[in-house]
Amino acid sequence: MKYEHFKRVLLKLSGEAMVGESSYGIDPGVVERLARQIKRVTGQHVEMAIVIGGGNIWRGLAASSQGMDRATADYMGMVATVLNALALQDALEKQDVQTRVMTAIEMHEVAEPYIRRRAIRHMEKGRVVILAAGTGNPYFTTDTAAALRSLELDCDVLLMAKNRVDGIYSADPNSEPTARRYRSISHQEAIERNLKVMDTSALALLRDNSLPIVVFDVSQTSGIEDAALGHPVGTLVRPGSSEFF
Repeated sequence: MKYEHFKRVLLKLSGEAMVGESSYGIDPGVVERLARQIKRVTGQHVEMAIVIGGGNIWRGLAASSQGMDRATADYMGMVATVLNALALQDALEKQDVQTRVMTAIEMHEVAEPYIRRRAIRHMEKGRVVILAAGTGNPYFTTDTAAALRSLELDCDVLLMAKNRVDGIYSADPNSEPTARRYRSISHQEAIERNLKVMDTSALALLRDNSLPIVVFDVSQTSGIEDAALGHPVGTLVRPGSSEFF
């Protein structure tokens, strides 16, 4: 199986990737390390968009399960992603990386509204585009936003950054010692085996459009860089038969 150097990528970052050793919030040191990796990727002439989650600040689904109106809880989660996006933008600009934050919910004082052609133009000019507020709609996760935006923006691949998870396994490796890590797996098999790559609706959307996914561990020193430059890291999800390491 041959990996390749991608020209345009969408990086899906969870909110937990910004936490560090804390249980919540934003760790400036962790965000700085992410920014340094992203800078190295853009230095290799890879165009990048980023969809960021907000689970380090607010989890809409958890709040909904405790009685809060689901739509209200989800909108609060969207606002949390904007906080993370602004923190990442600040860290990137301190690394001299030109960055634009675009939101699916208009917030003119802090970010541009998401407009597909404008986002593409920013990337063509070498700017990193951070896409916040998910799809702008309740009941949709940032996984779905990442799948949708990666297709809208004509990306070559979706880089699915996991926190301390180095790929897709045949079972939970924490409870099943015989679990094996996939080198590659098809979208369809991942759905049928319920391997929790991402939300099923998002995975099905990518399957239907044959867009590959690289699932990798963002806590590794060069995880983002390796995934974006096509090094054999994590697990590749793409049409075809499965392979184990």
